[in-house]
Amino acid sequence: MRRFPAEWENQSGILLCFPHNGNDWPGKYEAIKWAFVEFIKKVSCYEDVYLVVANETLKIRVTEMLTMAHVELKKVFFIVHRTNRSWMRDSGPIIVQNGSKREALDFHFNGWAKYKNYQLDKGVPQKVADFLNVPLTSVTYKNKSVVLEGGAMDVNGKGTLLTSEECLLHPSIQVRNKGFSKADYEAIFKEHLGITNTIWLGDGIIGDDTHGHIDDLCRFVNENTIITVVETDKKSPNYKALQDNYERLQNAVLENGKAPNVVTLPMPKQIVFEDLSLPASYANFLILNKCVLVPTFNDSNDRMALNIIADCFPGRDIIGIAATDLIWGFGTLHCLSQQIPA
Repeated sequence: MRRFPAEWENQSGILLCFPHNGNDWPGKYEAIKWAFVEFIKKVSCYEDVYLVVANETLKIRVTEMLTMAHVELKKVFFIVHRTNRSWMRDSGPIIVQNGSKREALDFHFNGWAKYKNYQLDKGVPQKVADFLNVPLTSVTYKNKSVVLEGGAMDVNGKGTLLTSEECLLHPSIQVRNKGFSKADYEAIFKEHLGITNTIWLGDGIIGDDTHGHIDDLCRFVNENTIITVVETDKKSPNYKALQDNYERLQNAVLENGKAPNVVTLPMPKQIVFEDLSLPASYANFLILNKCVLVPTFNDSNDRMALNIIADCFPGRDIIGIAATDLIWGFGTLHCLSQQIPA
C-alpha cells in the first residue's frame, strides 16, 4: 500500500538542481546563481541537500561558490546529470512509502505541456532514484504514461489531496493526459499516492506558466488545516479565481468527513517585469525539518505573510527568502525543490 507523506513529516533531504540554463532568467542569471547559493545554505542548516549539477565543471564552480558562502559541504551531495531546467518539483521523482520501504515514482514530465525542450529532464527520476538506491516505478494508467507534476498536488499524509481543475482538466491543455476525467485522476491518486479524497480547486494565479499549480494557491500546513491565498483588491485579475477557490475550500471535506480549517494568506502586489505579470505567491513556501522557508517580494504584505505562516507552524523557524529575482523564472522555493521523505 503506497502513501505519499505530507511535507512536514520527517525528511532525509531536499532535492535541488543548480541553475545552468540562463534562458529561464534572461538578464538575471548572475544574480540567480548567488540567490540559489543562499537557498542551498538555508536548507543545509536543517537537512541534507541532494544537488543536481549539469557536469563536473559546474560541480567544481558550485563547490567554490558554496565554500565562499560558508556552506557546510558535508551536507551537500552532488548528482551529476544534465537537465533542461532546474524545477525539481515537477521533473524530479515523487518519493512515496510503499509498505516499509521507499519508492520513487516517475510521472513522465513533458515540459508542462508547453515547452519542447524537456528530454534531458525526463532522465532526472531515474538518476535520483539510483542515487538514493530506491526502486523507480513508471506511472501508467490504462496503458498510457501519466503526466503529473509535483507542483500540481499537495497532500496531508492522511488521504486527502489538493489539486486544480485548470492544471489537470482545462480542455486547451489536455495534452498532459488527453481525455482523463476527475475519476481517472482520482484512481491514479489512489493507486500510487494512497489518496482516498481529492479537493478540486478551480483556476490558478495570473502569470503561472504551469496552468494553475496548486503550490501557488493553497497548501496543507497540518493534517486538517489548509492555508490559501486570497486577493482583496476587486480590481486584481486574481480576485475572482481566488475568491472562488476560497469558497470551494469552505465547502470541502477531508478524508474523515470533517471540514478543514481554512487560513487565509495575502497576495503580494502584482509584480510586472518587461511585459509579463509574474506569479508571485507566498503559498510557494518550502517546509523543512524544523523550518519553513517563505518567498518574500519586497512587499508590505511580506511581514503579514511570515506571521501567518509562523502561526501555522509553531516550533519551526520561519525564514523569509528574497524571491524577486527568482520569480522572473515563473517560480520560487517550492517549485525549485522536492522533499525526500526519510
